[in-house]
This record gives sequence, C-alpha cells and structure tokens, in this order.
Amino acid sequence: MLTLSAGVQAQQAAQPAVAAIQTAQAQTLHSQIDQRAKAIEQQLIAWRRDIHEHPELGNLETRTAKLVADHLRKLGMDVKTEVAVTGVVGLLKGGKPGPVVALRADMDALPVKEQVDVPFASKAKGMYLGKEVDVMHACGHDTHTAMLMATAEVLAGMKEQLPGSVKFIFQPAEESPATFEPDGEKIWGAKQMIKEGAMLNPKVDAVFGLHVSSAYPAGYIAWRPGPAMSAVDQFWIDVTGKQTHGARPWSGIDPIVASAQIITGIQTIVSRQANIGLEPAVVTVGAINGGNRMNIIPEKVSMIGTIRTYDEGMKKDIHKRLANTAEHIAESSGAKAKVRVVELYNAVVNPPDLVTQMSPTLERVAGKGNYGVQPKSSASEDFSFYQQEAPGMFFYLGVTPKDKDPNTAPNNHSPLFYADESSMIYGVRALSNMAVDYMLAAQKN
Repeated sequence: MLTLSAGVQAQQAAQPAVAAIQTAQAQTLHSQIDQRAKAIEQQLIAWRRDIHEHPELGNLETRTAKLVADHLRKLGMDVKTEVAVTGVVGLLKGGKPGPVVALRADMDALPVKEQVDVPFASKAKGMYLGKEVDVMHACGHDTHTAMLMATAEVLAGMKEQLPGSVKFIFQPAEESPATFEPDGEKIWGAKQMIKEGAMLNPKVDAVFGLHVSSAYPAGYIAWRPGPAMSAVDQFWIDVTGKQTHGARPWSGIDPIVASAQIITGIQTIVSRQANIGLEPAVVTVGAINGGNRMNIIPEKVSMIGTIRTYDEGMKKDIHKRLANTAEHIAESSGAKAKVRVVELYNAVVNPPDLVTQMSPTLERVAGKGNYGVQPKSSASEDFSFYQQEAPGMFFYLGVTPKDKDPNTAPNNHSPLFYADESSMIYGVRALSNMAVDYMLAAQKN
C-alpha cells in the first residue's frame, strides 16, 4: 500500500474546496450578468430602435460606428476606429489574467424598402453601387449591434472579476460592401477586419457570435456542431454567339438558346454529378440578361448565380464542373462561354469540442425547452473567417413573436422582417455568459 506524502494529501483535500470556490465564482458571475442585463434592457431596446431607424449600407456605417465607439469609450475601453473602413474594436481588460475572448456583431443594413409598420421604421436612403436605394435593417444587424453594446456594458461593470479580456468586434459590410462589386481581389468585412489586426494585439483565443432568425420564436437559441452555414460563391457566365436577324437564326449563333441549355445543364451538377451523400449543395442562376428586341438574336448573353457548399473539396469540384458544363454546351452550338467564380465566404464550421464545452452555457441561458439543434443553413456568414483565426462558435437567436408561426413569418431580408425585442436580452445574456464561462474553464484548466 502506497502512502501519500503530506503535501499530496493536503492538495487532494483542497480539491473539493477549490471546486466549490470555482462553482461559487461562476454562480456569482452568472447572477451578476442576469441582473445587469435586465437593468440595461430598456437602453438595449432604445439603441436598437435608433440604429434601426438610421440604417447604413456596408462600409458606410459612419453614424452607427460613432455611436458604438462613443459608448465603448465611456466604458473605459481601448477603442480602435476605422478598422476595415468603418469597423470598431474595443478591448476590455479584465482584473485577472486569462484568455482573450472576442465577441462579434455586424452593423450593416440592406438595400430594401421597409414595409413594417412601427414608429421607428426606416425611411433612409443610401447609395448602393452608385445608385440611390432605400435602406433597411432587414437582416437584424441592428439587433446584433445593440446586443453587443449592451454586452459590453454588462461585462465592463464587472471587469475586475473577469479572469481574462474581451474584444468587442463591431464589423461593417457583412452583407458585402455598398461601394464596389466583389471581384475576387478586393476584400471587405471580416476578412479585412482580420487583415487589419482585429484578432491580434492581444491574440484572440476564442470567438463567439450570433445571428437573429425568423425561423425560431423569440428567445429560442439554436446551434450546430460542425458545418452549420454554407460557403457562398458568386459566378458569372458570359455566352458569346453571332448576332443575326431573328427570322434567319441559321445565319448566326444564338447565345440565348445556348444559355438556356447551359442553365439546364448546370442543374445536373448537383442532381447527377456532385456527391451529395457527402454534403448538400446548391447551384442557382439568379439573373440572365441578353437582347433588346424581339427580332434580333443578340451577340451576347450574361448570367449570374450563386453556389452554396459545406465542404471545401466539394466546392472546388463544383467550380470545375460549372466551367466544364458551360464551356462544352456553348461549344456544341458554336458559341463560347466564359466562366468566372469569386469565392465570397467560407462555410461556418463550429468545432465540435468547443460546442460541447459551450452548449451547457446556452442551455442554461435559454432555459428548458427553449433551445435545440440548428439544421444546416444554406445561408452564409463571413464569421467563418474569424473561425480560421481562433476556435469560434456561431449560433442562432429566434426573434419571431411567440404568437406568430415561425414557418410563415417573413424571413430575414424581407421588407416585412420583424424582430421581437423581447428576444434581445437572451442574446446579451448568451454572449456575456459564453465569454465568462470560457474564461472560467481556462482558469480551471
């Protein structure tokens, strides 16, 4: 029989006490978060309404950025502005050593005319790719910004107790910039925030973010390990034929007929060529333009579309098949097809081990029966780029009023999209608790 030394015996005897202290510490911090979140709820709603009434398009969020930066400075944070054009990064240094946790919100709105009848409805105009458009927070980024502002105040009020630091990343242009068309060379949004150091100095150890969704009732929280949101790519196909009189098609080469055949052929990429047993995929032609008169076969037809995938290898394979399909179908009729693909955002992939670690936090915040597994979403998010820099978890927060059916509620991006403001306190509590619980786990380990 081995005899433990006095030092080891004392250490073992102390372990339950340490665990009890840590549990008590966690309970104290959780309680403070709930109290502080409830205390700031009305200000949270006021921020959201102000931002909603004054939406700004990607890379033009100057008013929103000033509101955010002024707030973070009042909380005593180190604040950097004009990151990735209009982004804001605030650093809250906790009173104790520990990891750096980043929390991210996007600030930009969409070129949509609001049709929701609320006192703070948007009447704003903006410039999108050189044209004046109506502007609306039709995807809920106003709620994201307001929730992260409130989270900053909650955590700043208890910073001396935090075993680590928190970076608050307020990002522009998640929906893409309003000032230029993506071309595969220029960068924006999350990718530009990262290039300009948002995840460094100090280096971020974990990053968390959320997105509001009409698919769930207000306050419901959903998440998924592994691939959760698809990658998105944009493609252009230009088909060139030979212009001629519409009454004499044999004297030219018809790019409209070739384009119709290409569109049909493209549908076989997912239905007959890609291994969708691995992951689902979508290839969609969203617009086609060619010709200007009923009796003229034009020289050119152009089309644009989107590709959605969850697997990197599958994505590259679809790119090759798209070019092969378009070029050879065009060639068969004597036309030529030029295909260009721009990769926009990668798939959002939540590391399973991080999801396992943080799921109890979200379950506690949401409450029994108010959370679940998120189905794979074919929507896309540039939060994926942050996940390439540090372990990151992204989740959904329901915002459909509880007396409405989420199955029939207007979707994100609709002019009728409506966010129930009672959901936002759940987002504040979720982000605050995830930051704290990640820090406590690191402290324990």
